[in-house]
Amino acid sequence: MTAPRQMALTTFVMPLGYHRNSWRRPGSRAEEVPGLAFLADIARKAEQAKLDALFFGDVVHATPTMRGDTMMNGFYEPMTTLSALAACTSRIGLIGTMSTSLTEPYNTARQLASLDHLSGGRAGWNIVTSADGFRNFGIPSAPEPAERYRRAAEFVAVVEALWDSWSDDAVVVDREGGRWLDTARLRRIDFAGEYFDVEGPINIPRSPQGRPVLVQAGSSGPGMALGTAVADAIYTAQPDHAQAVEFYARSKRMIAEAGRDPEHVKIIPGIVPVVADTQREADEIAAELSSFLDVEQGRVQIAGDLGVDLADLELDEAIPAERFAEIGTLSSRQGIYRRKSLEQGLTLRELIFDRARSTGHQWIAGTAATIADRMQEWFESRACDGFNLNSPYNPDGFDRICDGLVPELQERGLFRAEYAETTLRGHLGLARPAVEF
Repeated sequence: MTAPRQMALTTFVMPLGYHRNSWRRPGSRAEEVPGLAFLADIARKAEQAKLDALFFGDVVHATPTMRGDTMMNGFYEPMTTLSALAACTSRIGLIGTMSTSLTEPYNTARQLASLDHLSGGRAGWNIVTSADGFRNFGIPSAPEPAERYRRAAEFVAVVEALWDSWSDDAVVVDREGGRWLDTARLRRIDFAGEYFDVEGPINIPRSPQGRPVLVQAGSSGPGMALGTAVADAIYTAQPDHAQAVEFYARSKRMIAEAGRDPEHVKIIPGIVPVVADTQREADEIAAELSSFLDVEQGRVQIAGDLGVDLADLELDEAIPAERFAEIGTLSSRQGIYRRKSLEQGLTLRELIFDRARSTGHQWIAGTAATIADRMQEWFESRACDGFNLNSPYNPDGFDRICDGLVPELQERGLFRAEYAETTLRGHLGLARPAVEF
């Protein structure tokens, strides 16, 4: 008999809280960012809850910060941060974002392989392309999206080839013969493509997972094509149940068309749960979080997200359709804002508050039981394979998720009560790819 299907649960680590300006709440520990102690407490709490992984996003430029937005990157560089947290934890996965637009495959392969060794097989790579920040890296302007995704696909191919450039049995530790390494079990990759010429091999032995787990975040057409071709897990923003079911089915179909097993790729939308003992208390917390928002600052931030000028709009009118037409091809997140404005009729003020609390993800305030009901409905109706838990405020909001919501899911048999495996691949039920030559 096959084991019952269980959720994948990761958490998007944002020490200042996912809800904009939630750091203003008393007790937020905002003074400790970007130090390690607060992060380590969050990591240990997540591991005590038996979550699959910590997930760190990344914004490599200061543009959002200059617009007053302190939410998205948390002011931490993912690889160095996750390496520090590897020493503070023992079982939880460690997923970090690295852009294929702004670095090189060889460096990426080395950093992730090193993290996988240092953590005992818990590393994951969130694959993204970048649309901004290029001039910080000596690149005059951003390439077109199609080119960025072509580069990304080739980038991933190079990284995987480098990880496979050592045989699993290359390290022999032959004391009597004086050989730590059998050099015959290494090979050059001699990759020659449109963007990269890489000789190889990498200079790090094959990692505990063989290959770190590949994660992709993006729901646009090119993003879906990349994710369904290479990723072990796909992060997505899906605030609507019906559209989430459609996205899930389309993704699984594309995975199969790519010659891969759809059951071995997890579709993981984000959710922002405000957990409380009663609905009234949850609503009060949600209202308190909204009270910290600066509406005019929010106008600047959402104008930056969309890349259009909103200074002339009244707060209680909707963003006109022609403003969205100015953008051209919409990103998946911009598409969500468009639907909320044009189809749901949200005013600019309402959209600012909606973005502040959810950034396009599903938002819910309630008791552990009512939130678990919603999550169970999505999971059992094949709208997802699990969730990326976005803590609306810290540390208390995350404590409520780990101490209230996760145990509720465990009691329903929807999530593990104890770790059964030691690697991130093991947590997600993924096989280790073997290489011997």
